[in-house]
Amino acid sequence: MRITWYGHSAFRLDFKDKVVLIDPFFTDNPGVGGDTAAAEKGLTHILVTHGHFDHLGDTVAIAQRTGAKVVTNFDLCMWIAAQGVKNFDPMNTGGTTEHGGFTVTLVRADHSASAMKDGVSHALGSPNGVIVTAPGEPTVYHMGDTDIFSDMALINELYAPQVAMVPMGDRFTMGPKTAALAVKRFFKLKSVFPCHYGSFLPMVEKDASNFLAEMKGHSTQVIVPEKGKAVEV
Repeated sequence: MRITWYGHSAFRLDFKDKVVLIDPFFTDNPGVGGDTAAAEKGLTHILVTHGHFDHLGDTVAIAQRTGAKVVTNFDLCMWIAAQGVKNFDPMNTGGTTEHGGFTVTLVRADHSASAMKDGVSHALGSPNGVIVTAPGEPTVYHMGDTDIFSDMALINELYAPQVAMVPMGDRFTMGPKTAALAVKRFFKLKSVFPCHYGSFLPMVEKDASNFLAEMKGHSTQVIVPEKGKAVEV
């Protein structure tokens, strides 16, 4: 599997004949990097962890351009469909759906999930983490936006992820120390990608250095890739 990070929480997964974007926040992303136009090449699926603008991002426009299937929680999926997206697959926390060679599972996240319209916050379902499982590939867990919670141990027991994207920017998610504790206490990961930093400065961590320091000496490989450059896992 090849994983490409585009800044903030936006990732592309390439495996077999599938190309999956997760939380494609490109437009107006102050931390974006890499060739985001190329990120759409061959796209088959878009997974959205929750409805905040910095995760929903360009989902509607990309889905309309490419025809890629959007997979997210029911409430957000219906909102996306109302924007004109035709190819979508609604689900909800705890559910698993099949996508022609891989599965998507939505798991809990401790956060909020809404969109602002005319100064009013509108709920768009629950915040989630996303588990991507494909035969012969490492199981990937994108945590979305979340705090640490003890049921992460159950997520590890049920799905045994080998690779995770972990938010560590603080203020809106876990900070570096808490994120590192979540990885070390609840998971047996091969690799971890820190995310949700380096964007909304100075409100979030400017880089991953504090997370790297907290993970020093642990067996999990911390990957901080160049934005837009694919990494093999």
